[in-house]
Amino acid sequence: MDNNAVHQSQFVYLSGSETPVLSKLTYVPSAPFTVAIAFKVAPGEWIEWEFSRDLLITGLRAPAGIGDIRIRPDLPTRNDDMLVVELESPDGYAAVEIDKSDVKTFVDATLTRVPLGYESDRLDIDTVIACLTTTRP
Repeated sequence: MDNNAVHQSQFVYLSGSETPVLSKLTYVPSAPFTVAIAFKVAPGEWIEWEFSRDLLITGLRAPAGIGDIRIRPDLPTRNDDMLVVELESPDGYAAVEIDKSDVKTFVDATLTRVPLGYESDRLDIDTVIACLTTTRP
């Protein structure tokens, strides 16, 4: 467990739903290039997506990402205070609306742990290689 990890929970709206869903953003300095967003789908059950911290940082200002994860500020005509995270997989599609100021607070906290450009200093390459070469059932 990394005591330096950053966690932030908030309620978000999925694909225009009126009912908010509990979500959490997580950043662990020992995996310095990655953030995770998870959504509570049932008691004790979460669905988690991992993606680049740089993608989240860029998406706060302008549309970013191609493929499975895309992040952008909401359209100014709708709600300039929201950030839209679009998630796509073979199982489906979801657009998540998150308060932009909450995400900015989260990003700022990650940057105090590991500033941009210093991620490689925190990366344990031996552990990464071990994880990539370990055979799993």
